[in-house]
Parts: sequence; structure tokens; C-alpha cells
Amino acid sequence: MSQDEVSFGRFRLDLHRRTLTCEGAPVVLKNKAFDILAVLASARGKLVTKDELMAKVWPGLVVEESNIQVHVSVLRKALGEERDQPVHLFTVSGRGYRLVGATASTMNTSKPDAVAAPAFSDRPSIVVLPFTNMSGDPEQDYFADGVAEDIITGLSRIKWLFVIARNSSFIYKGKAVDVRQVGCDLGVRYALEGSVRKSGDRVRIAAQLIETQSALQVWAERYDRRLGDIFDVQDEIAMSVISAIEPGLRRIELARIQRKRPDSLDAYDLVLQALPFVYKLMPAGSAPAIPLLQKALALEPDYSLAHATLAWCFHIRFGRGGLDAEDRRSAIHHAHAALSGAGDDATTLAISAFVIWFEEHDMAMAFDLFDRALSISSLNFVALCTSAVALAWSGKCELAIERARQALKLSPFDSMNHLSYQGLAGAYFQLGRHAEAYEVARRAVELNPGFSVPYAYLTAALIGLGRHQEARIAARSVLKLDPKFTINRFSVTVGVNPEVFSAFAHAWREAGLPESE
Repeated sequence: MSQDEVSFGRFRLDLHRRTLTCEGAPVVLKNKAFDILAVLASARGKLVTKDELMAKVWPGLVVEESNIQVHVSVLRKALGEERDQPVHLFTVSGRGYRLVGATASTMNTSKPDAVAAPAFSDRPSIVVLPFTNMSGDPEQDYFADGVAEDIITGLSRIKWLFVIARNSSFIYKGKAVDVRQVGCDLGVRYALEGSVRKSGDRVRIAAQLIETQSALQVWAERYDRRLGDIFDVQDEIAMSVISAIEPGLRRIELARIQRKRPDSLDAYDLVLQALPFVYKLMPAGSAPAIPLLQKALALEPDYSLAHATLAWCFHIRFGRGGLDAEDRRSAIHHAHAALSGAGDDATTLAISAFVIWFEEHDMAMAFDLFDRALSISSLNFVALCTSAVALAWSGKCELAIERARQALKLSPFDSMNHLSYQGLAGAYFQLGRHAEAYEVARRAVELNPGFSVPYAYLTAALIGLGRHQEARIAARSVLKLDPKFTINRFSVTVGVNPEVFSAFAHAWREAGLPESE
């Protein structure tokens, strides 16, 4: 056993590779639950207090004790234990926890696989924190989120500004944050905070820009406007931020922030409500988004983002919901409809490119659109991670790796990074770097455990490593999440490059995934 391996009962913990197996089968743990297990294992059966866990698992942060309890419950469930009938994981009431029965030749007592805080970017950098909903109605959270997200979109169009993507900034939602810690966590020099109060046909927005290293306020403003002026207010905030960061900015660059918005505020509201469902990427999870987006398009037929998002929904339903030809036609139709009015909206262009690559198999058009999106906003997270997946399946491994790594750097805590990790897994597998393919596929599974495709990458990587028993278990997870999965069916969407697909197909056959229905 290596110095980074710990055994307890039927389980083996690899601290270096960050894996847990039970009798050779992989056990999926989220990052914090794994970190807690690693700290407990490293204590050699001794009590680890709650304060010690907080210091090692959440270094430099103040967290509620309930956070530990939640992650310990997740860990206990993964180990198949009950709190009142522990086998290995014991609670010492009022004090902390002990892991009993752990043995290793040499224990690593430091926090496993610690990730260094991102270095501050050489260029101006900013995170837009989630705006607080002050309306007194939790149902309006999505609107406050939409205001912050739209400001992020506007700022990301400034090419010299490094803007943290939405899902990484939104990990701070609902938390009291120290902007100095946020700056260290994300490697940014500025943070934008704000609040939104929506009442009738009026909206009040307050915003302030803070320099993270000193925690000093750089700029602040309050807006009290008609609801119909919401897009103008968002643009004004973005422009004020840019002017505060770079006072000598040319007027023409400020104009980049402004872009075509929907005429109907109701249509915009419906799209905001639909987005959380779309991100689930499985037919049942994304299904509620479809009628919302269709209503938005009934109100505003030329709304490009609504068309692009609806195209993505039909792409999900086609590929993992039965290969209904009508769903494919709808996906392609809405992707092209989005392009007719997309203008210079990088996210809309990227989603359309993704759907066109997978459903229409027009690689030339798809990659032209990806390139166009990135020429508009070189740090557009959606364009980077989706193009990485398409590039990998096209056999363009080096560029896929470059794009995926850019996405991970731009938005390190983004839950949508399962796409970045899938792009890396596909590229590493083709290059014969199976250990790396396994690691990134495992991370994709952790980020979206309800999505079948990361398990397919994991299956192939395990076959490449010669770990056939684990590969068969991962293959069963594919079928559990997507009972209709077959190799032939999956090839309909991703099998654009036969040479690339055949290597994966060979691995999946070895793992026992069905060839056809």
C-alpha cells in the first residue's frame, strides 16, 4: 500500500488520487465529504474536533456547524452506516468525530490534494456577487439573480477585464461574505455587491464596487426606476464599474456593454425561470423549461436567447430521451432561429454552435460560431466549455484541453464545469492519458451525479486503466440514469468522427454497455 492509501474495513481511500472504493467499486463523494473523510483518516483513529475540521476543510472561512453535519451525513450515507449504528464513523457528542479501523503504512496528515488559491490576474479582474432579493418574497430570487447575471454578461464583453463566471460567483449566494476572502478565493481585485427590491411596476437596485485587498468602497449608487427600465439600469451599473476601474476608458469600449435585449419584460422573466431547469441536462430535469421558453417566444418570437435555450432542451430530449426525429428537427430549427438575431451575444452563439455540432453535424459552421463567440468575449464560460466537448469529439485534443483549462481557470467553482471536465476526459482518453482521463471524468461525475454522460467517460477511462470491475460498475450507473443508452444510439449525436468514437465504443463494449436495443 502506498503512503497515500488508507484502508478501513471494505473501503480503500487514496488520498493522492482522491478516490474511495468499496471492495474495488468506486464510491462517489463530493469534495467536502471527501475532505472530511481524509482528515478523519489521517488522524489514525483519534478524535477530530469540529473546530479542527473547520480549520482543515474550510481554511480561512467562517462556516456554520451545520455545514459539517450535512457533509458528515452525506459521508455516512456513502459508507452505508446509520448514525446510531456506526461501524467506522463515530460521533463523539458535543466534541467531534472519529474514524475507527483506518490503517496505512504512512499517513498523510495534511489536507489532501489542496488547491492553491488562484493568483491575482495581471489584468483588472472582478466578481459580481449574487444580488440580494429585498422584495420580501423568496419567489423573486430568480429576478435578483437575473440582474446580477446580466451585469456579468455585459462586463464579460470587455476584453481586457477578467470576469468570474456566474456559477462560481453564485456559490456565495445567501452567505455573509468577507470580500477580502472572496478576492483570495477567486484571485480577483474587485467585487460588485448589490440588492434588488421589486414592487409592482417599480424596481430599486443598490450596488457598490469594493476593492478586495483593502475592502474599501470604490463606487456606489442607488437606482429607483420603472421596471421597464431594468435593462438600462443594468447597463448603467456595468458602465459605472468599468469607469471606476479604468477612468480613461474610451467611449467606444463602453458601448460594448450594450446589446440587444428583449422588448418584452415578461419574456425575459420566463427565460430567467427556465434556466435552472435547462442546466440539469437530462430530459426529466429540463422538461419544465420547455413550456416556459415556448411562452417566452409566443410573447417575443425573435428572442434569440430563448430560441437557443429551447434548442438545448430539445437537444437533451433527443439524445437522452428516445431519438425522436421531431425533437432533433426542433433543436436544429431553434438553433438557427437564435442565430438570426443573436448579433454579438456570445452565449447565444455558443449554445447554437453546440446544438448544430451535435444535431446537424455541421462541424465547419459550429466551429465558426464558437470562434465568433470567443472573438466577442474571449472569456465566455459557455463558449469555452461547450466548444471543449465538441473539439474533443472531433479529435482536436490539444485545443479541447486548452479551452477546458481556460474555463476551469475562469470559473473554478462552476457546477457547469462538468462540461469542461468532459472535454478533458475525451481528449485525455484519445491521447492514451487514461489516469488523467479517469481523474477528470470522476470530477465530472461529482459535479453532476444525475447526468449519465460523465459516467460513460468514466467507464472508458477505467477500461483504459485495466480496472474492468470498476468499469462495469460505472457502466451500470450509465444505464441506471439513462436506461435507453446504447452505443449505437449515442453515436447518433457524438459519432461525427468515426475514429474517435470507435475507441470509446470498444471500451464501452468491454464494460458491458449494450451495442443496440
